[in-house]
Amino acid sequence: MSRLKRSVAGIAVDRGLLFIARRKPGGDLGGKWEFPGGKVEQGESDEAALRREYLEEFSLEVTAGAFLGNSTFSHHGKDFLLCAYLVHFADNTLGGIRLAEHTQWRWAALDEIEALDFAGSDRALIPALKAYFGSQIDVNN
Repeated sequence: MSRLKRSVAGIAVDRGLLFIARRKPGGDLGGKWEFPGGKVEQGESDEAALRREYLEEFSLEVTAGAFLGNSTFSHHGKDFLLCAYLVHFADNTLGGIRLAEHTQWRWAALDEIEALDFAGSDRALIPALKAYFGSQIDVNN
């Protein structure tokens, strides 16, 4: 692989469920479920990219926590390293969520995610998430 570009995924956990969102129709990932995140801009830290992406896509403030794992993928001839981090919402309410790039969001168990039409790059994170969390996800957000 050529020099990898960085991308991040923020994994929020509540009562053993993971926060996921379904992309709007159109484009390569249209209609697919994903862990929210995106490309890391030049000079930006992974944590700053996660804060920016969650604000842009959901109007949610997050802080980044532990590194959970990574995967690699290619998109339009560019190679990416996707790094997943635990994220924590700034407050406990999602009542103010606004969807900019997605049609819906939900909480899902890891085994549910495996059965959904999930973006391939994010699906590749599942082994790392299983290794990090074990069989039971019991992180309190």
